[in-house]
Amino acid sequence: MKAHRSALDAAGDAPMLAQVRSWSAINSGSRNLGGLSAMAPLLADAFSILPGDVTLLNAAPGDEISRDGEAMPLALGQNLHVCVRPQAPVRILLTGHMDTVYGVDHPFQTITDRDDGAILNGPGVADMKGGIAIMLAALAAVEASPLASRIGYDVVINSDEEIGSPGSAALIARAAAGKHAALTYEPSALPDGTLAGARPGSGNFSILITGRAAHAGRNPRDGRNAIVAAGDLALRLARAARDGLSINPARIDGGGPNNMVPDQAILRVNLRPVLPADQIAAEALIRDLMQTIAREHDVTVHIHGGFGRPPKPIDPPAERLFRLVQSSAAMLGQSIGWIPTGGVCDGNNIAACGVPVVDTMGARGGAIHSAEEYLIVESLVERAQLSALVMLRLAESARV
Repeated sequence: MKAHRSALDAAGDAPMLAQVRSWSAINSGSRNLGGLSAMAPLLADAFSILPGDVTLLNAAPGDEISRDGEAMPLALGQNLHVCVRPQAPVRILLTGHMDTVYGVDHPFQTITDRDDGAILNGPGVADMKGGIAIMLAALAAVEASPLASRIGYDVVINSDEEIGSPGSAALIARAAAGKHAALTYEPSALPDGTLAGARPGSGNFSILITGRAAHAGRNPRDGRNAIVAAGDLALRLARAARDGLSINPARIDGGGPNNMVPDQAILRVNLRPVLPADQIAAEALIRDLMQTIAREHDVTVHIHGGFGRPPKPIDPPAERLFRLVQSSAAMLGQSIGWIPTGGVCDGNNIAACGVPVVDTMGARGGAIHSAEEYLIVESLVERAQLSALVMLRLAESARV
């Protein structure tokens, strides 16, 4: 611990709070391309203090189903990639996201100090512009250590995490290849600093149902009501939820005038399997129910989407990394545990690459995804020092 003292002090001296204020003042909702295009170069400039290649990369192409049932190109922001010492003996991946859930027209746009400056309330302060500041401060501290030459790292900060990382998942997978460990800077699972452990997977689907239009009065039996079929599918899916698989039919798009049998509907649904076997069962469930609905309602059914977040159980390598974080926290006088959570993030995708990951290394705070979102200011230094110490201990041991 004494050997790392100067590096940890450097983490505490980083301008994290000023960065959080500056970055959170920019609306960078996942769909706000203007805000994201403002954020990306600011982050590239901030991370240029690190001794590596800093690049902004365009998102991978993709599409989504519109409310009219048409496949439309996804418009996404750029992603930041930093690569430092790729030939070092210990290599890690650090990830974060610059996007927030607050769109350009969302009423939550301002930053407010509370409790004499101990709490910062604002869009993205915890999730996760605070986390990005912590990540950068920790890496700068590592660079101030004599152990820096032993550790190489990739940083990926994407612009689409809050919508499932459709344009950045491939970049994250490439960056994860060959890494000893990974740290992701989502906020802590609880305000006391508790980490998120096991996570379920998550799949988002748009199920397009095509029926047959008819006059609602003259010949309704000649029609095939797509709204009714979508409602039937939604109810069957909801009833199939169980322990290990939550199912949320979220929206039905479609329909038209009251005097017309609707010939098109789109069911939007999210499924969250706890284990890989639950995901396999969920895929079979969707397939079987689609066939049943098509047969019983005489409609055609097509599906768009998939399980973009695989389940993330805690395997032995992941548990060893959690223990390393926990013991590092204890060395700093912090007490940290972990709990399973129902949320998902890029940590799911990293774990699916076979890399152990702790994905809540960011700030302590809470009420994320709401206008009450807040950051506990003192946690910036706490978590930056924790991350720095974890990385330096990885450099010392060369193993998780």
